[in-house]
Parts: sequence; C-alpha cells; structure tokens
Amino acid sequence: MRYKYFDIILGLFVGVLLISNVASTKIVQIGPFSFDGGTILFPLAYIFGDILTEVYGYRMSRRVIWTGFASALIMSIVFIIVGKLPSAPDWNNQAAYDQILGLTPRLVVASLLAYLAGEFSNSYTLARMKVSTNGRWLWLRTIGSTLIGEGVDTMIFVLVAFWGILPRDLLIAVIVSNYVFKVGVEVLATPLTYSAVRFLKRSEGVDAFDRGINFNPFSLRG
Repeated sequence: MRYKYFDIILGLFVGVLLISNVASTKIVQIGPFSFDGGTILFPLAYIFGDILTEVYGYRMSRRVIWTGFASALIMSIVFIIVGKLPSAPDWNNQAAYDQILGLTPRLVVASLLAYLAGEFSNSYTLARMKVSTNGRWLWLRTIGSTLIGEGVDTMIFVLVAFWGILPRDLLIAVIVSNYVFKVGVEVLATPLTYSAVRFLKRSEGVDAFDRGINFNPFSLRG
C-alpha cells in the first residue's frame, strides 16, 4: 500500500536523529538542569516514533528505526574518516573540527546502542499497549512507551558515553535532567500528537493493530 505522508515522516525522523547526534557533543546547563545539546531536539524522534507505530504499525516503524540507524552509522563513519584525513596547508580549523565532529568510537557506540534499544522499547511498548487497550487512551500509550523508551535510551547513552569521564554527581544530573526533559516534552506535545495521529489515520485510511506479528527487531519482514 502506498502512503501519502509516510516518506515525509521518515525524512523528518532521520533528520531529527542526525541533528541530535551532532548537538549531543555539547553539555549545556539551563537553570538547575544539565543535559547534552541533542536533548533539545531528540524527543521529537520519539514523538515521530509514537506516531509511526500508532498509525502504520510496528513493522513500518521497525523499517524506519533501522533506516535511522544506518544513516547515523554512515554519518559517524564519515565524520571520523574526514577527521583523520590530512588537512589542507592553509586550513587551520582541525582542532575545532575535532572538538565538534571528531566523534570517538565510544560516543558512536553509546549513541547507536541507546538509539536502537530506546526506539525499539518505545515502539514495542506502544504497539502492545494499543492491542491490550483496544485502541483507547492514546495518551496513556504515548506517555507510557516514552517513560520506558526514553529511560532505556538515556541510561545507556549517558553511562556508555560518559562513565569515567564526567564526575559522578554530574553524571547523575545529566541522566535525571535528560530523562525529565524528554518525558516532559512528550507530555506537553500530547495534544499535537493527537492531532497528527487523527490527521494521518483519516488521510491514509489506516489504523494498524499489531496482532500476531513478529516483534523481532532484527526482522524486516512480517
């Protein structure tokens, strides 16, 4: 079946993911909260993930998640390779490049592991909750799946990326701040999520219920 808006959501999802990965190289502080810069935008990836699973189903979301993973992996490899290539004699910005885009293997692994575990946890939880609630209480599904998905994502990323680098107190502050901020964005965005879901279900003529499907995240079929 050909959908009118699926490719647009796919493109936005991947764009949000890639921009968030680059922005996450900076730790920012706003008031009492300390978090990586990608946190400002990254919650949108989970909102898109909720919309994709709610409207198109887990199987379509699974394809989007792997597309995002492949894109992020390619981006990271290219950044690392470009950083290792010799600079032109009159180009004096290697240090700046290394500071912003010179991704370490540890940061790449942390980002990719957290992304896969968090997104699949989010999508799986929402899909199963939709079946168990018979499609009622969308707000419960979006918030409930985000509590699990964002929790998994935040813990894995911060611990793998910054354990032994950041002081323990800052590490805990980053985890808590990231989690609270991401979940808070999801809760505040609930009315927009409702509107997007209603529009897409009406326009696409689809409302997927994931009964009897294969939830294996490594399968791209059935």
